[in-house]
Amino acid sequence: MSSLPVQGAQVVSRVASLLRIVGRKPEGSPLVELVRESGLTRPTVHRLLSSLAAEGLLDQDPHSGNWVLGPEILLMGSVASARFPLEDIARPSLRRLAEETGESAFFSIRRGAETVCLLREEGSFPVRSFVLHEGVRFPLGVASAGTAIMAFLPEDEQEELLAGWTSHAGNFAAAHTEELVRANLEATRQAGYSVNPGLVLEGSWGMGAAVFDQRGRPAWALSLTGIEPRFREDRREFLGRLLMDEAHRISTLLNRAPGGA
Repeated sequence: MSSLPVQGAQVVSRVASLLRIVGRKPEGSPLVELVRESGLTRPTVHRLLSSLAAEGLLDQDPHSGNWVLGPEILLMGSVASARFPLEDIARPSLRRLAEETGESAFFSIRRGAETVCLLREEGSFPVRSFVLHEGVRFPLGVASAGTAIMAFLPEDEQEELLAGWTSHAGNFAAAHTEELVRANLEATRQAGYSVNPGLVLEGSWGMGAAVFDQRGRPAWALSLTGIEPRFREDRREFLGRLLMDEAHRISTLLNRAPGGA
């Protein structure tokens, strides 16, 4: 009997992992990708997917065969959104950023050692970067939102992440070396905003600013992404100032919300 809680927790962890992987992309993921990303055996993944589909938490696209989020997830999200008024509070800032800059604007949340993109607003500039969209996750310290958040965490938390940097950054470690990340974090603290010079995808740049909770901790981030020529040095100060102004606005509004959002 003593082993049952452990087994139950393991199942929950596996289910949560699969839901996160499927939720990274609107088009979902094929079975082979889910097996590879989860590290589970094919029979285990297939069994869990079938169970989740039976509960309406996942669907299988009839055309692509990909596994996608199901209608029950939408319903749960709708209920949860009432507790976290992020859409109402952050969306106006995203629209202002997109309108004033022409770039695509994003709002991300910190979840443990990752950032997750929650909201997106497309800019008017016809050439865009498609690195970021709703549901995309990056390790803290990777991409502009993750750098903006990590830079203002307590030093001991930063050092804990940096101590196991290669494992933490995973596939992004090659472009995001520890030395470079440390330099980016320091530059972010000095400027107040982060700059990602095409480290996730060559030619795709980003900038970010942290949004703080009631305790003064970085819990969310605003970011802008676009092609490299749109982020030339003489324009970055303007973009950074806009990001920080809107990040401060959201921080103030979130902290006024019931429960501090």
